This record gives sequence, C-alpha cells and structure tokens, in this order.
Amino acid sequence: MADAPLMVVDGAGVVTGWSRAAERRFGATTADALGLHLMEVLASDAGDAGDASDAGDEGGTRGADGDDEARTGLRLEPLAGAGWAVWAAEGNTGPGALGQALLDVMFTQARVRVHVLDPDLRLLRISDHSTDPDTDETERLRGLPFRDVCAFEEPERVEAFVREVLRTGVPGVERPFRARPGDVPGGRRTFSLTAFRLQEGHGARPGDRGTVLGVAVSVVDVTEQVRRQTREAALDAVRDSVGRTLDVEATCRDLVDALVPGYADVGVVEVVDAVLRGETPQPGPLGREVPLRRAAFGGGDDPAHPIGDVRAVPPGTPFQRALSDLRARVVPVEDAPWADADPARARSIREQRAHTLLLAPLTLRGAVLGLVSLYRCGDSEAFSEEDIPVAAAVASRVTLGIDNARRYVHEYTIASALQRRLLPQRPSPQPAVETDHLLLPGGGAGSWFDTIALPGARTALVIGEVAERGIHGATTMGQLRTVVHTLAGLDLEPDELLARLYDTADRLARERADLPQSDPLHREPLSASCAYAVYDPFTETCTVASAGHCAPLVIGPDGTTTEVTVPEGPPLGSESRGPVAAASFPLREGSLIALHSNALRDHAHPSTGVLLQALSPPDRPLRELCDAVSYALPDDAGLRGSALLLARTHAMPEDRYAAWELPYDKTAPATARRLASKALAGWHVDGDTGDATELIVSELVTNAVRYGRPPVELRLILDRGLTCEIRDGSTTAPYMKYAGAVDEGGRGLFIISQLASLWGTRYAAEGKTVWSEQAIPGQDDAEGEAPDEGPSVGELPDDEG
Repeated sequence: MADAPLMVVDGAGVVTGWSRAAERRFGATTADALGLHLMEVLASDAGDAGDASDAGDEGGTRGADGDDEARTGLRLEPLAGAGWAVWAAEGNTGPGALGQALLDVMFTQARVRVHVLDPDLRLLRISDHSTDPDTDETERLRGLPFRDVCAFEEPERVEAFVREVLRTGVPGVERPFRARPGDVPGGRRTFSLTAFRLQEGHGARPGDRGTVLGVAVSVVDVTEQVRRQTREAALDAVRDSVGRTLDVEATCRDLVDALVPGYADVGVVEVVDAVLRGETPQPGPLGREVPLRRAAFGGGDDPAHPIGDVRAVPPGTPFQRALSDLRARVVPVEDAPWADADPARARSIREQRAHTLLLAPLTLRGAVLGLVSLYRCGDSEAFSEEDIPVAAAVASRVTLGIDNARRYVHEYTIASALQRRLLPQRPSPQPAVETDHLLLPGGGAGSWFDTIALPGARTALVIGEVAERGIHGATTMGQLRTVVHTLAGLDLEPDELLARLYDTADRLARERADLPQSDPLHREPLSASCAYAVYDPFTETCTVASAGHCAPLVIGPDGTTTEVTVPEGPPLGSESRGPVAAASFPLREGSLIALHSNALRDHAHPSTGVLLQALSPPDRPLRELCDAVSYALPDDAGLRGSALLLARTHAMPEDRYAAWELPYDKTAPATARRLASKALAGWHVDGDTGDATELIVSELVTNAVRYGRPPVELRLILDRGLTCEIRDGSTTAPYMKYAGAVDEGGRGLFIISQLASLWGTRYAAEGKTVWSEQAIPGQDDAEGEAPDEGPSVGELPDDEG
C-alpha cells in the first residue's frame, strides 16, 4: 500500500488532492486534475472509457473487504467531513477496477445524490444508499425529467443551469437552488447542485471532441449550512450597523434594517418609554403597568401600532412572558389563543401571514430596556430553537447600543438643563439698548451670552463658546461666565477684562492638568472663545475686544453693513498669548449689532451670508429678527447649539440725565449740591434719597477739587437707580481711609459706601470717573412713568449763571 492516497475527492466527487502516483497512473498533472470530477478522471485514463460505463451499469460490490480490494485494486476511506481518500490496493489496479469501485461507492455508499441524465435531461440512474435491498429508486424514476425528480421551487432555473453545462461542457459547481417537499410553512430546503457533462473521447474536458452521452448531477442538501450562514450573516450585519450612533431611536432603526428582510420578514423594537428620555432602567421583571414606546418597525405596510405609540404590554401574551422571565423564545402565532388580548396586533399578524415569532427581551445587568419581536411570514422558513441564541446575541448587541445612547441622552439632558440655568432667562432692560437672543437647539452646552448693565448707563454685550460638550462643557461655561460678570463689576475696559479672563482660563487649564490621569478631564485641554463689547449711549460708541472670537456684524438703521475690524486674540486656554487689543467704532441711534458664535462666521459674510439677509430690514422687532435667522439657517449639525445676541442701540433720553461742568474752586461743592437738588426735584426724587444724593455729590466734588485736576464735571443719571458721576482730569486712584476719632477729614468715601449701594472708579485716557449708585424706593411701581424734564446738559441755575 502506498504511503499516501492516490487522490482526495470531496462529497460531490470533485478532485481536491492529487499525488505523484496518480500522475504516473493516469497521466494527468496536478494542475490539470484538481477540480475535475472522478468520472472525468476515469474517462481520461488510457483504458477503455466504455468499460467504466459498463461497470457502472452492472452495479458493484457493497462493502470494502479484502476480496474487493484484491479484485478492484482500490481502497476508499472516508475523511473528516464530506470527503474520501482513494488508495491503491495490492493486486489489480487497472482503470476498469478503479472505475468499478468508484461507481460502487458513489451510487451505493456516498451520501451525495448523483443523478445521471441523458441529453434530454431524463433520468437514467440515481444513486441509492438505502439499506433496504428491495428498494430500487432508479427503476421507479427512470425516464422522468430531472425537474420533476427533485421538485425544485424554480425548475426553469435548474433546467437552464444543467443545459448550460450540457451545451458548453463547463462544469457547474455548487450552485444553490431551493425546493419544497410539501406545503408545510417553512418546509423549504436548499440543495447544492454540481453538474458535469459526460461524453466519449479522450479527456472529456471543455473543448474536447466526442459524443455527448449526458450529464451527471450531484445534489447535496445544504439546508443546515444555509441556515447557519443566514444566522451568521444576521449577526455580522448587526455588529456592523448597530451601535454607531448615540440616538436610541436611530439604534433601533439600524437593528431593524440589519435583520429585515434578510433574516426576518417583519421586525419590531419597543423600548421602555423612560429609557428614551435618558432615565435609568428599572430592574426586571418589567411591571405590567410600565409603558413601552414603539421605536422602530420594518417589513410590513400596515403595522398594528405606529412608531411612537406608547402602550403597556397586554398580560397573558408571549410579550409579557418574555419581559417577565427575561428569556428569548420562539412562538407559533397561527391560531394563537393569546392573540385576542391585542386585536390590532392579531389583525396585522393575519394580514402579514406570519407563522412564527422570535422574541428577545432587551436586558442589561438585570434591568429591562425593551423588547425585540421578529416575525417570519408566508413561505419563509419558520424560526426554530437554533435561532434563540441568535436572538439573544442580537438583543445583547442592541441593548449595549441603546444603553450608550441612553447615557448620552441622560448626560445631554443634564448639560442642557445646566446650560439653561446658567444663561439669562430673559433680556434684562437697559436704558439705551434693547436686546434679544437666539440659541439654536442641540449640540450640547457650548455657547453662552450675556447683557450686563454697567455704571454710567453703559451696557456690556458678551458672547462666548466652549469647545467641550456635555456636563464638563457646561461647567466650564458657567465658570467663565461668572468670571466675566465679576470682572464687569470692576468696570474694566474690554481689553483689560479679557486680559484677566486669559489668566483665569490658564489657571483652570492648570487645574485640569493636575487632575489624576484616570480622570477623563485630565486629557481634555481647555479651549474657549469670548467677545466682550461695551456700548456707551452718551458717546454712541462701542468698544470690542476678542479672545479667539469672530467680530460682530453691524447694520446701520438704513440697512447698510459696517465693516468692523476687531483684533482677534488667541482662544482662551491656548499656550500662545500676546497683548490684548480693543477696537472702537461709532454706532448711530437705531443701529443693530449682532454678536454670534464662531459656527455662524461663514453665514455672516456681509455680501453672501444668510445672516445678513435674514436681518434685513433691521427695523423689525428683535424677536421677529431672531425668528427670521432661525428659519434662514440650514439644518446643519455644525450649527446646533450656536448662539446669536442682537442689540439695537439708542441714545440716552435727555430727560433721564443731567450734566454740568463745575468751577474748579472751593465753590464747586455748594454749586454741585444746588444743581443736584434742582434735578432731583424735577425727577420727584426727594426725602432721604435726595438728602443722601446731595451729600454724596458734595463729598465726590470736594475730593475732585482737592486731589484732582480740571476740568471737573458732574453727571446725574436716572435709570434703574440714581447714578452720580464726578469726572476730573487726574488719574490718581481714590481709596477708602478709616479716619481716627479726632480726625477732621478722611471719611468721604466711607460715608459714600454707606449711603450708596455701589461705588467705583473707571479710567480713561483723559482722566477718571468716580461713580456711585443708589436704589430708589418704589421705583418698580413707577416704572414706565416719564419723569418731569430736568435740567438740560450744561444748564446752570439762574443764580449760578
């Protein structure tokens, strides 16, 4: 016996292995032999091809004992799987004996059904591996068309396949076709067909000449293999497509799209309603009263319940059982008694001709998130117990995706709520500026804006962005916004305020770097931007400074756009940092200034941007302008969460302020008191407030004359409260002293701090301004009432003329 088999053939009789001994014996090289059918090998041997055919017709020995080996010169041994090893035995090894042994095995022992057909595709012989010696299937089926022997589902396609092999001589290998042995739902089988042309002459390969005798067709039942492939393909599709998004409903739709129609005919995903809102799921089993929301449906035209429908699961149904014991199951649905518990679902099942249902609860660490229902309908193969592991794996995958999306929704909800609480709820009234804002939904917590009242009837307009999203982004936004409010209270110029904001951002970045490496925030650099603008209604000018933020858009009252050039510094938190510069520009009364997020930069182009088009004409109400911008902007994910702050400027009403230039001598305090008294009388401000104001004016003017330089100016402003401003030409900073018991002076600023609610100093190139603010009792009740006209700007009483 040789050390290795002559050849190796698979279950269909195709040569998959070829030895040197086979090359010597049959005269064919390995390259020529591989892929041939054994019948072709035998026909191409040097012996008489007809002998092999005769041997096939005569039948052969059953079994493989020693006498058979001596007679045939061939020994066959089965291999692991559907294959055979062909060995040369001692004794007779002629080609006729080999053909006899091969045909004996193929037609009596092999589990592959071999059909020998004539040129008209009528059956001549069929392999019979039955153990009943009285069964002769060949005699019963001889002469029948091949399409009737196997009862294929598409006999025309099968016949066309075999005729193509018969015509061309090119073998057809492992072509799948489906057949149904009966009318039982799901009884469809899948067969793999391999066909070879039979002909006389040497070689019997395509292109060789010879009489065509017929065709040999092997039929292998590969139903279980196809089922395994279908299940594996379904799992692969779910792995590839489910869990790529942080949206619960999108994750459910991806699951249905992955399974329908390749694995199931109809798919339904229902999720606990609270989970869709980001709430933590409750431990199972799921209570009967807990509602489920239909999140996805696919495969049918008329669902029992539309997507978005919220309802509890009816008791006494497989759906309720699956949510109770948390186990996947296969359920027959034809004539099911529980269908009456949900008439709408029962109607849909009948219309879809569904016959089996595969249920899988969506569970994670004992908590129930929802339920997956898969139906097979009509002629589709029924679900079986082998599909339960597939359903469990699919449910596990989609549950992880839903839970990740739920966690994101939960964090997004918290971040959005935090951001909303950190932002101003409504525009605060300003004396010379009306404001409104637009915050585009979505995108997480990243943008903030503010309108801050400053001393002297001035208004600060702030807009900023944080690169982060989620809770960390909202927290950083709140920190920076609080710092801006605090620095604004110091009455700093925009460039100086941003310089200190840079310092704060650097400190916050260092605090992040000091966090443990396991903290996710340790790896996140702090990056933010901010633009800070101050509008002065008395000079009708606006001063802007920027830290990595785009310049505002300015539209005049006549609709013309003003090009504003603002030096843009590096973003907050960046390592590179230089001097902060500010830019000032005039704003006519009725002008519109729009501060916006950096994401809207491209849409704010003066000539082509939709932002400018939406803001024209600019004299409409600000709320209407914000709506117009919202309608005009595209639905782009990059714009979500962007902010827009609109401000329309006005001059300070003349009946709300009075200003005088005072003499720079010792009469200035008395003159200031008389001027203030007359103005307060015109505004109906008297009593304790009037007395306190006269004392404050006297002390501030005294300090300006004693320690300052001319010119000295007094200005009273009636707005949210009463503001007193004294400006002089000196930049010396006043400070509060605590005078001794016998000191005659040094108590001026201390007295002012007790009488006024706020006081401070701001500086300019030409000097400084010391100011104080007082609350006016009952002002809220009288809000909106125009006071009597006070003195005009620069007007002095008759006795001071």
